[in-house]
Amino acid sequence: MALELDHAFICCSRGAPEGDALVRLGLNEGSPNTHPGQGTANRRFFFRNAFLELLWVSEPSEARSEQTRRTKLWERWSERASSACPFGLVFRPKGANTATAPFATWAYRPDYLPPGLAIEFAEDVPLEEPELVYLPYLHRAGPPTYEPTDHSLPIRELCGVAVGLPAGALSKPSQAALSAGLVTYRFAAEHVLELTFLAVQATVVDLRPTLPLLLRGIPQDAT
Repeated sequence: MALELDHAFICCSRGAPEGDALVRLGLNEGSPNTHPGQGTANRRFFFRNAFLELLWVSEPSEARSEQTRRTKLWERWSERASSACPFGLVFRPKGANTATAPFATWAYRPDYLPPGLAIEFAEDVPLEEPELVYLPYLHRAGPPTYEPTDHSLPIRELCGVAVGLPAGALSKPSQAALSAGLVTYRFAAEHVLELTFLAVQATVVDLRPTLPLLLRGIPQDAT
């Protein structure tokens, strides 16, 4: 597999107060971030090879601007309590590989990126499925060294991601991501994101209803 997950995002309320549940759980929060011109901001929780982003729209006019509109971030955020899937899966090249995404993409060039770089959004992902994004320029094994990756909750390294979706046929980009081994989809009554980690002991934490998130830790010798 030439791609790997860099981070997953969950659309949350303004300021992401839902993240307080993760802090109470024993996760050390990393640095927040804003996206000038895109109209979004976040809280972030880092692990050894990936991170979880709690995302919200901070400037609706920017999120709905001509430049940003096609990302559908506004719709995914504003309709998260109804039919829209509130998740996004963001991939990077694995190691030093130069790879293309397994799904067709279009190039998004926000103001906060250096000239010449683009974020590749999958073409034609319906709002009912998680957004699929590829960062072809990003070559790293994990987060910056100054971000906290050790937590009281015994989960350390991401080893799998699954998305629970209500019944329905998958779109072509989601089928491509599934075939490439990037994500697993399963039936669920509601949208739910399940992150599986290598851990020092077996752990299952269900953050619902605060967050549509399951954290699962499996002992390394069980993999």
